[in-house]
Amino acid sequence: MDGITDIKLQRFLDEALPAEEMSQLEQLLRSDRSLQLRVREIIGQREAGLHSLGEIWRRNRHSCPTREQLGGFLLRALPESQVQYIQFHIDTIGCRVCKANLEDLKRQRTEDRQARTKRQSRYFQSSVGYINE
Repeated sequence: MDGITDIKLQRFLDEALPAEEMSQLEQLLRSDRSLQLRVREIIGQREAGLHSLGEIWRRNRHSCPTREQLGGFLLRALPESQVQYIQFHIDTIGCRVCKANLEDLKRQRTEDRQARTKRQSRYFQSSVGYINE
């Protein structure tokens, strides 16, 4: 990984890099003493309260869509401009937090659908023989 910037190290500390980059950088950190010192310096600056506006923005995830917006994205209930932004944010930026939220919402949606189908089946089974034609 050439040219490891302080911003990349900050993103590493915030777990905001793609998984493959996180893994590669972690391997480098295990063996590169100068890189370890740079990370310690960044951590020290954070603890001392030295933050840039960009760092605060990234750390607080101000560019991430809300979970409600991600739900609207799944339901195709958002304006096209928001859909495009969320697709860009997830596919191009590769935000792992938003990807995880989106996957969780998809899983919940599937579980809800399965539970609803099971409930409808129980209702149908419990009413068999009671409905006259």
